[in-house]
This record gives sequence, structure tokens and C-alpha cells, in this order.
Amino acid sequence: MPEGIDAAVEAVFRPAARALSELVFFSIPVGGAELPLIVLWLIAAASFFTLYFRFINLRGFGHALWLVRSGSRDAAAPGEVSPFQALSTAVSGTVGVGNVAHVAIAVSVGGPGALFWLVLAGLLGMSTKFVECALAVRYREIDAEGRVTGGPMFYLHRGLAELGWPRLGRGLALYYSVCIVFGCLGIGSMFQSNQAYVQLLEVTGGAESILAGRGWLVGSVLALLVALVILGGIRSIARVTAKLVPLMAALYIAMALVVIGANLERLPGAVAAIVSGAFSPQGVTGGFVAVMVLGFRRAAFSNEAGIGSAAIAHSAVRTREPITEGFVALLEPFIDTVVICSLTGLVITLTLPDPTAAPPGLSGVELTSASLASVVPWFPVLLALVVALFAFSTMISWSYYGLTGWLYLFGRSRRARTTYNTIFCLSVIVGCSTQLEAVLDFSDALVFAMAFANVVALYALAPGLKRDLDAYWTRVVAARERGARGPGPA
Repeated sequence: MPEGIDAAVEAVFRPAARALSELVFFSIPVGGAELPLIVLWLIAAASFFTLYFRFINLRGFGHALWLVRSGSRDAAAPGEVSPFQALSTAVSGTVGVGNVAHVAIAVSVGGPGALFWLVLAGLLGMSTKFVECALAVRYREIDAEGRVTGGPMFYLHRGLAELGWPRLGRGLALYYSVCIVFGCLGIGSMFQSNQAYVQLLEVTGGAESILAGRGWLVGSVLALLVALVILGGIRSIARVTAKLVPLMAALYIAMALVVIGANLERLPGAVAAIVSGAFSPQGVTGGFVAVMVLGFRRAAFSNEAGIGSAAIAHSAVRTREPITEGFVALLEPFIDTVVICSLTGLVITLTLPDPTAAPPGLSGVELTSASLASVVPWFPVLLALVVALFAFSTMISWSYYGLTGWLYLFGRSRRARTTYNTIFCLSVIVGCSTQLEAVLDFSDALVFAMAFANVVALYALAPGLKRDLDAYWTRVVAARERGARGPGPA
């Protein structure tokens, strides 16, 4: 993109991005640290739902695994994808570059103790995912062709209308849809394609690479690959993510386990450093509160619990019991934050005696890459592949999230779908071709601004969902007593 256009876009978006970021990420001083209100909003909701639903994140874990393994036993059930495919699509939207880069930054700034609070926030976030995804299935809409449309905009609109607040629900649904349409073009498309190009450039020679200055070419290839998947709708996206997510997760987990295995004698000390550093960190301004805030912030931004985006993917599941998808969804923060983010933090903690004193220039992906290379020199190349897969899978999932918001705003016609998909694919090319930091900052703030509307609906609709859960769990217990196979109802 010509520099003049870059400058013009930056000039337009920079003031808006700055103003929106200051509003969304407004912070209050707590114990010498700055606590963003959006993080407090998300963590408070996660803590409330964990208590309100009696630790569903723990007591429902085994049932969630059973539901994923058993799949959709009723092929005629309404919906388009299996529970595993819905989970894979949602996980592909949350597991991204941040699991490698942002966790490394958190540990390098806050020390190993940040990992303790990150894991805790991930466990709490499982309860929020349960609530928003069960509601998404409950209030979804299915057209005459069997295509599902669901997500926060629908339980905001229809759910709040049931409670006697139709105008509020409609207004918040429109607000949510606008946010996700514009937000997905930034962090779900341009940022992901840009990071994929940067990593590809790095492993092919950097400034001397044949791809240097040819971001438009890489972007065009990526856009074509994305188009081939997303034009088939959620069923095509789910088929791809069901294969891609296990592959990229297995590659990353395998690399991490090799590094952990090579440093096994240091593991007890690393775990002790994580626990002790959570409450008495060294070299971190603000004491343990600063580390707690850092860990909570990274977890909230990683698993997106409370933002509602993943609920759009889960709403397409084949099921007659909306509550079952809530169980399946609680596995998502566990995979994203408790497993993948934890492994990133543990690898860095094991390979660097003091992560807060990392060599200059090592931050984010570079720090994780250096930690992996300390055991296997060629792991950075494999990491580049994994990051590219993370970026691609995030793009195809977020394309569906943005499409759902677009269709809510402009109707479900074929023309509306084609228009949105064209815009999304063009944004992939733009992401590789230029550095529009103001646009990315603006879209990032928009995505987290969605949480303000989404969590309001979760609080309002929680009592009804709790009644559904109690009724469902009663049937589960009865089925077990009858000796039915598995822990689910017969």
C-alpha cells in the first residue's frame, strides 16, 4: 500500500484508536499496579459464574469430555456441526500468536509468578464460557435450509426481550454486531496475516528473503486459502479446524514437552518459583498485585471468556439440549490457557534462570523461540510453522464470527454473505502488505468493548440457565442410576 495512503489511514484512525483504547482499557491503581476495568469486568464475571453455578468448571469437566467423545448421536438433531467440530472451531479462534508471544511477555515482565494467576484466570473463565455458549444454542435461529445463526447478538436481542427489555436487547445486539464486524477485520484478519508473513519472512532470510517486499503475494495466497475454506460456511470451516487444531496443538505441545523433558531436574524448582513468585515476586513494581493483574490480563485476552466470540461457533452444534454445548465449551479455556499458555510459560521458566532478565531484543515470540532452540536448534523453524497455522486457523474462525455480525446487521441474503467474504479476504492481503497499527489498535479495543454488552446479558439470563442446568443434571443422575451407558442422559 502506498505510504501516502498508510499515512492517511493512520491519521484518521489514530485519534479514534487512542480515544477508544483509553475508554475500554481505562485502569485504576490497585496496590501499586494499574488494573484495567475491562479485566476486572471479565474476572469478576468469571468468579461470579463459578460460584453461582457451583463450580461447574470442575464438576462438569468429566461430563464435557464424555460429550466430546460421544459426538452427536442424534444425526437428525438441529444444527450443522458435531460437538468436537464446534469446539475445534472455537479453539482455533482463541489459540493464536498470543499463546506464544503474549505469555512470553507476561513471564518476562512479571516473572514466573504471572503464570500462576494466568492459570487461575483460565480455570475461572471456563465457567463464563459455559454460560455464554449454552445461551448461544438456546437462543440461536435456524433457517429453512438448516443453516444456523447464533451468538451474543441473538441472546441479547431475544433473551432480554423475554425479560421485558426489548429495546435494550436490540440496541446492545446492534452494538455487539458492529463491534465484531470491525474487530474481526483487525485482530481476526489483518493482524493474523501480518504475523504469518513476518514469521515466514524471518525463517526464509529476513531482509534478504525472496519474500521481502512481497507481502501482497503472501497475502494473496493466504486470502485464496482462506476463501477456499470460508465460502463453504461453518461446515467447511469446522471440517478444516477439526483436523488443523489437533495437528497444530500436538506440534506445539510436543516441542514444549521435549524442552521440559530435557530440563526435568529443574521442574520442581520451576514450579516452586511459579507459586512463590505469585505472592512475593522479585523485581516487579507493585508487588504481587502487579503480577496478579498481569496474569489475569493475559488470560482474559487469550481465552476471550466473556467476550462472546466463541459462542458464535458453538451455536452451530447439532444438539437438542442447549445446555450440553455449555459443557463442551468449558473445555476451551482449559485447552487454550491452562494447557497451551502454561506450557509456554513453563518452557521459558525452565530455560531461563531469571525470565525478567532476558537478553535485550528477546521478547514475545523471539523469547519463546530462543527457549525452544536452547534444546533443539531447529525448533524455531517448526515454531514458525505452528505460528502460521495458529494465524490461519484464527482467520477462518474469525471470518465466521464477523459474518454472523454482518448478517445480523444486513440480513441473510447471498449477496450479504458474498460482500462480507470479499471484504474479509481483501483485508487478509492488506494485513500482509502494510503496517496499519492504528487500525489494529482500534479493532483490538472494539473486540474487548463487546464484553461490556455480552456480560450484561450473561448476568441477566443466568437464573434461567441455572434452572435448565438443574433439570438437565437431574436427568443425568437418573440416567446413571438406570445404568445407562456413559454419564449422560439416555
